[in-house]
Amino acid sequence: MSNRQISTDVILIGAGIMSATLGTLLKELVPDWEISVFEKLANAGEESSNEWNNAGTGHAALCELNYTVEKSDGTVDISKAIKINEQFQASMQFWSYLVSSNLIANPRDFIAPLPHMSFVQGEQDVSFLKKRFKALSNNPLFQEMEFSDDPVKLMEWIPLMMKDRPENEPIAATRIESGTDVNFGALTRILFEHLESKSVDIKYKHSVDHIKRTDDGSWELKVRNVDSGSIERHTAKFVFIGGGGGSLHLLQKSGIPEGKHIGGFPVSGLFMVCNNPDVVAQHHAKVYGKAKVGAPPMSVPHLDTRYIDNKKSLLFGPFAGFSPKFLKSGSMLDLITSVKPDNLVTMLAAGAKNVPLTKYLIQQVMLSKEKRMEELREFIPDAKSEDWGLVVAGQRVQVIKDTDAGRGMLQFGTEVISAADGSIAALLGASPGASTAVSVMLEVLTKCFPQHIKAWEPKIKEMIPSYGVPLLENPELIQDIQTLTAQTLGLSEKVPVYN
Repeated sequence: MSNRQISTDVILIGAGIMSATLGTLLKELVPDWEISVFEKLANAGEESSNEWNNAGTGHAALCELNYTVEKSDGTVDISKAIKINEQFQASMQFWSYLVSSNLIANPRDFIAPLPHMSFVQGEQDVSFLKKRFKALSNNPLFQEMEFSDDPVKLMEWIPLMMKDRPENEPIAATRIESGTDVNFGALTRILFEHLESKSVDIKYKHSVDHIKRTDDGSWELKVRNVDSGSIERHTAKFVFIGGGGGSLHLLQKSGIPEGKHIGGFPVSGLFMVCNNPDVVAQHHAKVYGKAKVGAPPMSVPHLDTRYIDNKKSLLFGPFAGFSPKFLKSGSMLDLITSVKPDNLVTMLAAGAKNVPLTKYLIQQVMLSKEKRMEELREFIPDAKSEDWGLVVAGQRVQVIKDTDAGRGMLQFGTEVISAADGSIAALLGASPGASTAVSVMLEVLTKCFPQHIKAWEPKIKEMIPSYGVPLLENPELIQDIQTLTAQTLGLSEKVPVYN
């Protein structure tokens, strides 16, 4: 055991896409700041950011129906879709900057063009999709969107899904050709390789066991070497907790008042993966449907073309499940140990409110393969059981907190919790997560370094030209940005054909 104390400017906990993005932003803004990273697993991007643990959709609200809600008066609220799209545009601009600055060699290593589609069945949902299309396609961010309820056109777009489908079934789809498939695991590893080349101290297989405030206002971390068990103590003026589901426990250990009365609800996921290349070759899109009644919004069914390990794959899911773990590599005690005196009432209120959700998750866990195949056949009518296997996706921890709407409200989305003095920040929550990493990390910089933001602004605008500009008030800027990012990231080129 060592009592050696090591000081640095910034500590990032967790080697996922959030820490990778924040570290890269800081190295561009203040190259002389010393940064240390601690990750308890053996490599970067092994948990929530891993390509097998997330949808890789490049969430831009082009196809996800849960981001556009039909209001009681029949109109469709697109405000959340606009916000998420703008956030994804910021990510695309930052990645373009990294490519044009030669900090990323080949964008095709992590991003590929892929149409994004929404698909619905039944007259009621077809009517909703028409209204959604009308609301979105009138907006400059979504003006490329196409709608069709013509089986001939749909056969052209999604032949695998249309084959052997009943002719009298009301169906419709929307399509935006400029969608993307993003391999966030690959991007995370690329960014950490870059950070390592910039002398960032990255320690894998190092677990942060405790965190506390020091007398001078900085933070001291107790860091354990997972292999040897040896302990080091590290201090920093600023700490970012980006440990996915593991962030809540560390936030609680920090003791900051802003972290009180917050809980977490874990949701696990499974995907079916197609292992027949002949079937995979027949589908080229990300197609999102509508969530079943009672399902959490993150459980929207989708049939995705993916590019993983230079191979074209086809995934369907997610099938939600319940595990008390907060991380795939976590402990069965994670949920219980996250309940503290300050959040007990909040957690109990959430439990009472979400009995139907808990019941739904348990039912999902109990599904047989054939029951899952039945759900898949709503997308692919002639899907054969032998062509599909199962892969366990990542754990997600939804934020639970008290809001104006009541105690113990389950939150869907990502949330930055930071101390009043900006010396520590934690990222909690799940989808759309990785896709909005750049906007979320800019929020961290704004909240935690207000004294520097004005001086940093010119560099931020160089990296993200739309920074501080409302895109909807500048439609010509939208066109310029989309053209530039498509060219720089190689998205206007034909996608590679993998075996």
